[in-house]
Amino acid sequence: MDIGSIGRILLIAGVVVAVIGGALLLLARIPLFGNLPGDIRIEGQGFSCFVPIASMIVLSIILTVVLNFVVRFINRQ
Repeated sequence: MDIGSIGRILLIAGVVVAVIGGALLLLARIPLFGNLPGDIRIEGQGFSCFVPIASMIVLSIILTVVLNFVVRFINRQ
C-alpha cells in the first residue's frame, strides 16, 4: 500500500467523521431524540441515570444505512 492510498483512506475517514459529527449536532437540536419511548431515565436523591436505548437503536439504523451507501460507493470505483 503506497502513501497515496493511505492518504486517500485518511481523507475519506476524516470526511465521514465530520459528517457524523454534523449529524450528531443536528440530532441534538431535535427535541424528540433522547426522549423516545424506550429511553430509560432514573432519577433519585443525589443521582440520575439515563439509558437512551431506543435513541441508540434509531441512531444505529441510520448509521448502518449511511455506511452501507459509503461502502457501496467506494466499491464501485
